[in-house]
Amino acid sequence: MRFNLKSTAKIAVLFAFVLFVGLQFIPSKRNESNRILETDFEKTFRVPSEIRTILKTACYDCHSNNTRYPWYNRLQPAAWFMEGHITEGKEELNFSDFGSY
Repeated sequence: MRFNLKSTAKIAVLFAFVLFVGLQFIPSKRNESNRILETDFEKTFRVPSEIRTILKTACYDCHSNNTRYPWYNRLQPAAWFMEGHITEGKEELNFSDFGSY
């Protein structure tokens, strides 16, 4: 039995495509609460608006209970990567629970 490189490559690409499509049906957890808790950093401390803007833009997505997701978060495995990154970030510092530290 002789394998043709073109047909083997086609089968590999087809398998990868089917696997990628299949992965899209496995959901990931979303980190969206849409509530600002009383323990939130913003409510616990008086923060100047410039600093609050910087924190919300640069930090809150991974370090709070209210993540604004980019478009590619709907695609696996990017969603799993972001889920892990957000979980790790909230373990180190969670601005939503800052007042309870």
